[in-house]
Amino acid sequence: MKRNFNKHKEFNKWYEDVLQYAKIVDKRYPMKGSYVIMPYGFSALKKMKSIMSKLLDNYGHEEAYFPLLIPEKIFKREKDFLKGFGGETLRATKTFLHELEEELIIRPTSETAMYPMYSLWIRSWRDLPLKIYQTVNVFRWETKMTKELLRVRELVAFNESHTAHATAEEAEEQIREAIMIYKKFFDEMRIPYEIFRTPKWETFAGAQYNYDFFTIMPDGKAIELGSVINLGQKFAKAFDIRFTDKDEKKKYVYQTCYGISEREFGVAIALHGDNKGLRMISNLAPIHVVIVPIIKKNKNNKKLLDYCKKIQKLLEKTKCGKYKAEIKVKIDERELRPGEKYHDWEKRGVPIRLEIGEIEEKNKEIVVVRRDTLKKEKVKEKELKEFIKKTINEIDETIYEEANKWHKKMITKHKTLKDAIKTLQSKGGIVSVRWCGKENCGKKIADKLLGSAIGYKENEKVEGKCVICNEKAEHWMYFGRTY
Repeated sequence: MKRNFNKHKEFNKWYEDVLQYAKIVDKRYPMKGSYVIMPYGFSALKKMKSIMSKLLDNYGHEEAYFPLLIPEKIFKREKDFLKGFGGETLRATKTFLHELEEELIIRPTSETAMYPMYSLWIRSWRDLPLKIYQTVNVFRWETKMTKELLRVRELVAFNESHTAHATAEEAEEQIREAIMIYKKFFDEMRIPYEIFRTPKWETFAGAQYNYDFFTIMPDGKAIELGSVINLGQKFAKAFDIRFTDKDEKKKYVYQTCYGISEREFGVAIALHGDNKGLRMISNLAPIHVVIVPIIKKNKNNKKLLDYCKKIQKLLEKTKCGKYKAEIKVKIDERELRPGEKYHDWEKRGVPIRLEIGEIEEKNKEIVVVRRDTLKKEKVKEKELKEFIKKTINEIDETIYEEANKWHKKMITKHKTLKDAIKTLQSKGGIVSVRWCGKENCGKKIADKLLGSAIGYKENEKVEGKCVICNEKAEHWMYFGRTY
């Protein structure tokens, strides 16, 4: 590319540049809001999906698959859900040759695909709890401005978990477990976050309540990372999901659900990169170490390349980083000048580059360049393996510390609405003001801020009065301009 963009001042240009240059996404697919995820990007996305799948498996969830198409009469069973998703939902009514006998819905999320089956599978208290997840594509006719990975019409890696329980208390416990799972997931992704209880008017359609994970992007906008939702018994009653309890009585189950998507991958790219381009943490990196042989023209370089392969074999499959990612090593043998290769791999975010020429091969001393700081260091071959493991872990921590520092400084409390408005206009982020708990006041604050009500922290202490009605405040309510 001709130049590097400033991530914070020119975020949109920077983000487009990174996705294009690093071959993460190709946006040229001829439909707005749908994108091709290229092999380098998909390799990283698969790693992200495996992190979540492993966590869910470890906490007793089972993976399944449910159909893409949902009969309209099934989709309409829960009225609040229909109202919440109706405007985004695509309908299939005909083929090229004839009308369908029954209208079908392309899933915007899978409650209405899964719960008819739950009503067949759950018969007794012995069948509970039921904890199932799937990772599938869903389609929502997004009307806001779309952005690759972050706001799309077709979600291609939508991981959704759906659980059923015998009692309300067990469902509450599942909510706590799900929050813990998501905390571990975002920790492994090295994404800083806040957890908020969502206000009623922003709650998931058909739910009793939900918690949302949020972070702050380089342009100052807040973005929802994932939701953990208590559905209560509304869907159970709509889909007749009942069981015979130990007392021989028929009862409706209590349900929860929670989900993430490839948005988290886009967020990681945005938060972890720098002005030079992409920076990959070890858990996501398709390549951890790239070896650049300093090849001389018109000379037999076999001895040098053989030495590079020896170093590759030395390092490959070693576990690295806090979360024990398996090191992947690539030798770049392309017919390009070394400087071009250095620039290319820096833009693509490979954590470590090894530069090996005749002198390095002769002295058995390798030049190691770390992507986070671009610091160069010579390391003896016999010390290289442990040095690489240690350095990759340091890179992960450095990248996270930078992201977390940004995150913390972008969350601010304000005594007055005027101060909150000023902050949101000048630097963005997430602002909080005192709120009485009334929906009308919450909506008025959001209108004045030209933002959205994100939520509140249940156990956070507050003293003083609501910035709208001047009555006793119940919570610090958080607001932001969102994706």
